[in-house]
Amino acid sequence: MNKSALVPLAEGFEEIEAVTVIDVLRRAGVTVVTASVGEGPVKGAHGLAVGTDTRLEACRDRAFDLIVLPGGMPGATHLARSRTLEVMVKRHAGEGRLLAAICAAPAVVLHSWGLLKGKGKVAVYPAFRDDLDGENRSDERLCLGPNLVTAAGPGVAMKFALALVRLLGGREKADELARAMLVG
Repeated sequence: MNKSALVPLAEGFEEIEAVTVIDVLRRAGVTVVTASVGEGPVKGAHGLAVGTDTRLEACRDRAFDLIVLPGGMPGATHLARSRTLEVMVKRHAGEGRLLAAICAAPAVVLHSWGLLKGKGKVAVYPAFRDDLDGENRSDERLCLGPNLVTAAGPGVAMKFALALVRLLGGREKADELARAMLVG
């Protein structure tokens, strides 16, 4: 698969959400670039330190087929405070490219940047549901839009990652990968 994805990581990211997405996309043949917001390695919300491929600033002028925003706190807050990431994501979304966010990131990052207007229902971690506008509130755990995929949290990370594979590489590729990983 000749597709690329950016997964930015900030201190306090949710490890399951980030690592699952990175692993599954790479298994599918997607070129995944992990980029630290700040200095690396980046420590997750539960103490796992992860080395990244580069710093976010080094990616600022690159185009990706997909940008995935992991949740976790305070990781999502750190993502939202990154002006570099905001500029990149807004440009990416404005070009109609695929954007994905999980857990707190749909509310804390995308909503705070005004990127959910007109996007319909959005999955988000329940504690952040009321932070969304009425048009975006949903009790769903996974929401698939034309250019936006959102998920509610760590327990949905595998479904979320496989949905991204399906959108980038087709249903057959996602099904093949799910079988190989024994996803029920």
